[in-house]
Amino acid sequence: MTSKLVAYHRVSTAKQGSSGLGLEAQQAAIERYASGAGATVIASYTEVESGKNNARPELQKALHHAKATGSTLVIAKLDRLSRNAAFLLTLRDSGARFIAADMPGADHFTVGIMAMVAQKEREAISTRTKEALQAAKARGTKLGNPNGAAPFLRAGKGNAAGVEAVKAKAQDHAEMLRPVVEAFRAQGKASLGALAGALNEGGYETPRCGTWHKTSVKNLLDRLAA
Repeated sequence: MTSKLVAYHRVSTAKQGSSGLGLEAQQAAIERYASGAGATVIASYTEVESGKNNARPELQKALHHAKATGSTLVIAKLDRLSRNAAFLLTLRDSGARFIAADMPGADHFTVGIMAMVAQKEREAISTRTKEALQAAKARGTKLGNPNGAAPFLRAGKGNAAGVEAVKAKAQDHAEMLRPVVEAFRAQGKASLGALAGALNEGGYETPRCGTWHKTSVKNLLDRLAA
């Protein structure tokens, strides 16, 4: 049983770091995990960093501390580390034991699969978005709108390039989740509610980086069936 833990927290902005916004929730999740596991947090490290940035000195310190003391690195949520596959795979191969409070059963193989899915999703979304914008530009569509594309999606009109980009992102997100959804269905989680719960428990996010509900799962299934 894990007896010693080194906690790592990450907040994405300096404002969050100074205010405790997001940080307190992470600390509480780790404390609950430690209590349930009968373990002691011997040190804590907090990074104020962008999720896209893999150069994280506090994480390196936390990993070194964990390895040097024979402890396990613990984080509140797996997605607090990064959505970058190369980074997560580097973490997996660092030699340090690590665990996520929200997914204590996840092993190195699981993390590797999640990392590759996340990276593939990022790459596909980026490619499809660029292609949609380039195609719209070639047709002479004026790009850019200060209010974003969401209002136009609701109204069904407006900036065609923005609408196409959002649709492309949502479709790519759905395709990246296809094997995940199929795996959950094979486990008997076929209802909208069951799929929403499984996706949330697995740390998967909606195209807008939110949590899953029955309606968002239905939209996902509709895209996969299209």
